[in-house]
Amino acid sequence: MSKTALITGASSGIGYELAKCFARDGASLVLVARDETRLGQVAAELRSPSVSVRVVPADLARAVAPSEILDATRAANINVDYLVNNAGFGFCGFFAESDLRGDLDMLQVNMVALMHLTRLYLPGMLQRGSGGILNVASTAAFQPGPLMALYYATKAFVLSLTEAIAEELRDTAVTATALCPGPTATDFQRRAKIEGIRLMKSKFAMMTAREVAEIGYRGFLEGKVIVIPGLLNKIGAQSVRISPRAMVRKVTRKLQES
Repeated sequence: MSKTALITGASSGIGYELAKCFARDGASLVLVARDETRLGQVAAELRSPSVSVRVVPADLARAVAPSEILDATRAANINVDYLVNNAGFGFCGFFAESDLRGDLDMLQVNMVALMHLTRLYLPGMLQRGSGGILNVASTAAFQPGPLMALYYATKAFVLSLTEAIAEELRDTAVTATALCPGPTATDFQRRAKIEGIRLMKSKFAMMTAREVAEIGYRGFLEGKVIVIPGLLNKIGAQSVRISPRAMVRKVTRKLQES
């Protein structure tokens, strides 16, 4: 695979594991995250004679970050063949009591930066006649999420956008895939302060970041539009489509409560 993958949120969790998947198959990497020190460590781990790794520290909460990332890859004469929009975060609590600045940053990272990067890199893929977009959504995308209302809404946006783009790309050699993991053992829970909620206490449903990345990577290479890792997650995502909406809201709230 003599291609280049640009991966956001590549310093840990699912993004880090996806970087390992691409590197294993010989893809060169452009790793993006806020933590420059950790990015350097990941780059040193994954770099090899056949895999070049470039680090681009960036805070995607800044509106100009996607354009700066594009400038960095252009300056290095890098064509991005695969764009992995993995960066994202969430908060738990009542919407009316949330921190507005944090909410706006979440919208910028989870939705706007993802859309912006996709819009910047997709035309080049189409011009070259190959490539793919892998957007990390969540099983949260399939229903409203009381007590994490905004996070669930951002993931619904990611899923909807990805599905629509995938259909627009149907007659091209470029693909778009939404990876929709359920509960995954990453640092997300600590940052979102949801370690104690019922959903996270259901350890039987928890997957590792490596498991999610491997399944998502295979689905991406196969050109699948939606990839939901884990049988229980697949069943859950489908069940909300046929269940009464009022019941879905109540059950989701129960799972989000401590």
